[in-house]
Amino acid sequence: MDLFSVFEPTGGESPVLVEVPHAGTWIPPAYLAAMVAPVRSLGQDADLHVDALYADAPAEGATLIVANTSRYVLDLNRAEDDWDDAAVEPRPGSLPPRSPGSMPRGLVWRLTTDGEPALARPLPRAELDARIQALHRPYHAAVQAILTRKQAKFGFALLLAAHSMPSNSTAAARRGLRSPATVPRADVVPGTQGRTTASAAFIDAVDAHAAAHGLSVRHDDPYKGGYSTRHYGRPHAGQHAVQVELARRLYMDEQTLVRSARFAQTKDFCTGLVGRLGRLEPK
Repeated sequence: MDLFSVFEPTGGESPVLVEVPHAGTWIPPAYLAAMVAPVRSLGQDADLHVDALYADAPAEGATLIVANTSRYVLDLNRAEDDWDDAAVEPRPGSLPPRSPGSMPRGLVWRLTTDGEPALARPLPRAELDARIQALHRPYHAAVQAILTRKQAKFGFALLLAAHSMPSNSTAAARRGLRSPATVPRADVVPGTQGRTTASAAFIDAVDAHAAAHGLSVRHDDPYKGGYSTRHYGRPHAGQHAVQVELARRLYMDEQTLVRSARFAQTKDFCTGLVGRLGRLEPK
């Protein structure tokens, strides 16, 4: 299996690139020995089915890139130095170590979202370097090459970083509660680092499209946009980026992890969003 797949437009091309970095669950055999995460966590911590939700993006003129590997191999929505020394062995003679525990779900996930170990041991630095060279750099080189091509053709390019999120957050300490309480999240969370990574035309279009489908929206809460959004979102340079998080209740059963009866409706929302964004120009 390829580490990632690229699907080019099947009709007239638009300036949009849809990026799906977290839907994959494949762990290449070479990486299995370091993994101890429970099988359920492998699916629970993936953005399951998001690749299928956006599968019709090429018919709307967008290019679609999908990572096939699990984020437990390497999280492609993190910077190359986003890890702590409890996850990766420090290089001899390197800078003083960062505080262990500060980034348990960075480039290398050492804990699942349930707090269980994902790694059997800290990765040797040489192994991390090999993973970065094999996956992170080729993936992001492909993303940048597509954006550069689209910008040359249209004068600008737009990255739609497609993600999903648990429908509820667990809030306790920040609200002064004695025990955890589940708090429903919005249906759609556009992440734009405070509206700095894309033109208002694109950000407002996400809001309008969600409203037309009766979906609630909350900007940057709880996700402001990850590495891809920050790295590629440079409106002043003709590259725009919007991360779109969908609450999983919209399309799947979060206990069984299978698609729900609302999947087709949510897929229509995603396809329509890609088409709508592809017809816009930045303000």
